[in-house]
Amino acid sequence: MREKFGVLICVWIMLLGNCLGRFVVEENSLKVTSPGSIKGVYECAIGNFGVPQYGGTLVGTVVYPKENQGACKIFDEFDISFKSKPGGLPTFLLVNRGDCFFTLKAWNAQKAGAAAILVADNQDESLITMDTPEEKNASAEYLQNITIPSALISKSLGDSLKKAITFGEMVKISLDWTESLPHPDERVEYEFWTNSNDECGPKCDSQMEFVKNFKGAAQVLEQKGYTQFIPHYITWYCPESFLLSKQCKSQCINYGRYCAPDPEQDFSKGYDGKDVVLQNLRQACFFKVANESRKPWLWWDYVTDFALRCPMKEKKYTKDCADKVMQSLGVDLTKIDNCIGDTEADEENPVLKAEQDAQIGKGSRGDVTILPTLVINNRQYRGKLDKGAVLKAICAGFQETTEPTICLSKDMETNECLENNGGCWEDKTANITACRDTFRGRVCECPIVNGVKFSGDGYTHCEASGALQCEINNGGCWRETQEGKTYSACLDDHSHGCKCPPGFKGDGVNGCEGTRIFSCSTLPIDNPSIYVWLVNRFLHLTVSQMSMSARISWPANVLGANAKIPGGAMSAAVVMVHCTCESMTCASVSIFGASVINRWDFMPSDSLGMFQLTCSISKDAGKNGKTEVSSGFIWAIILGLVVAGAVGYAIYKYRIRRYMDSEIRAIMAQYMPLDNQPSNIHHPDI
Repeated sequence: MREKFGVLICVWIMLLGNCLGRFVVEENSLKVTSPGSIKGVYECAIGNFGVPQYGGTLVGTVVYPKENQGACKIFDEFDISFKSKPGGLPTFLLVNRGDCFFTLKAWNAQKAGAAAILVADNQDESLITMDTPEEKNASAEYLQNITIPSALISKSLGDSLKKAITFGEMVKISLDWTESLPHPDERVEYEFWTNSNDECGPKCDSQMEFVKNFKGAAQVLEQKGYTQFIPHYITWYCPESFLLSKQCKSQCINYGRYCAPDPEQDFSKGYDGKDVVLQNLRQACFFKVANESRKPWLWWDYVTDFALRCPMKEKKYTKDCADKVMQSLGVDLTKIDNCIGDTEADEENPVLKAEQDAQIGKGSRGDVTILPTLVINNRQYRGKLDKGAVLKAICAGFQETTEPTICLSKDMETNECLENNGGCWEDKTANITACRDTFRGRVCECPIVNGVKFSGDGYTHCEASGALQCEINNGGCWRETQEGKTYSACLDDHSHGCKCPPGFKGDGVNGCEGTRIFSCSTLPIDNPSIYVWLVNRFLHLTVSQMSMSARISWPANVLGANAKIPGGAMSAAVVMVHCTCESMTCASVSIFGASVINRWDFMPSDSLGMFQLTCSISKDAGKNGKTEVSSGFIWAIILGLVVAGAVGYAIYKYRIRRYMDSEIRAIMAQYMPLDNQPSNIHHPDI
């Protein structure tokens, strides 16, 4: 009797220090949308069982039963069902606290068809965390089958809900878990506080079942860099006044610094608490060594293999068995032993000391007092320790749009982009959408396709921009092929928008009108004419008229022609272009896109073999059938005359000077001998 009493005191003291720590109740938001008298947002505590919908919301109507209001009995006995009818909202069952375990209330509500359970507190106090029963009562099979979310609400809110329901009002609420877990970036950091003890009953069994089932997903997430995982182990210290007691010596190592409860809670048989501490330390060191070799995911293999090969029931919970498992995984045992150190020495163990320090809560995370405990992004997870439930919670910890593919599977969430494209912009022709499915829902965000970035609000408009934008559905711009030549309003550069090509008019998106390219061989329709004056380097003037086919389109007619310059002027250095159409002067004329409106335009002579003329006719040009001649044309003629006069005058002066020189030489030759006459003159005989 005295020995048992000492055990109880020892365990109580070890737990006391931890219980006095800061325990944080994890909460989610509860929003009452009707009736208006209690409309508002309230806090509720997440139960440590069932499956909270982390990252999501759940909307339903609240029902308060007239019988079995504590939900401690099966509702079938009262012929009550809470299953939703087709097209109806889910049912949230409101029950009173007390008389039975929280988990039993949740299980009875779930079997009756409720989508969630709200437990109203029976006293005015701060919210607490609803947990599973203690070890002796944890063997109930239903514990691991609870899948509905649960929440504890305050007494005042519970009374308000009951009153509204009693008066026949429909109470509609929304349970919101979207902010229950932080989701700051593209990587989730999580911790798993566990224990190597496999003789603690259903909790240990469910914990090991979770490790086996979750191992594959955990390793994939870790290997691809989506998560950073760290295992932890809870230990306690033995009070100094009990260091020499049999209980402390059998439950602790390093002179009472690191202790664990007896696995069977019986000091007379089986393994001791110190055996559990040693195996916990060995697992922690295994992770440390594996992490240093950049293979932290091996921890999952070691823990599952150790549980299978070295169970307490078969008396294989030993160092030798553990070493064989480690060797099979290729881990250096020397490094493991160095990490473990001397467990009999009166000194601190660095690994276990770090574990005790980590057990104390920091920031928004409270102290770790419950085993097992999962901490995601420094926030304690509440709910069923199940692969699907935990994976949902981890997925809720990613920043939206950065979730890995595993989080977007059918089992994890509903693809909101499948229905009406999520209300986002979509280009059905190019099969491009701005809708991006996320774990929390969807976002409308202009995409990047094959290196081409789309910009816009994502809901009504997305436009390709930058280089290569015309490669994707022509940038959403107008494009048309005429006479075998393709014209596009897309600007394949870093500019934005669509712009009709030269000679075309329109918005560039819905259409561009006006321009067609005709050849000189096309039969005339409206007989427009292009007159080309060619002035060669010898001032010979050549006038060439070329009739083109054109379609008069008000307010503008754009005419293009591939015109072959006549050979008589192939050496021309100056080109004068004038365009008329039905006695109207062109609004603009261009050669290779350069404007040459009724003016002299200097071009290299070697480019005159073939060039393109584009003539745009203005509706207001040439009213009343009068042809307007620009001042540039007049000045061009004047300039030509001045040049011709100057050249003629120079030739005249030159010819006059030559003539005068010859006359003077003739006169002088009559009066004086010239140098070129012969000096020996023969006279005829008289």
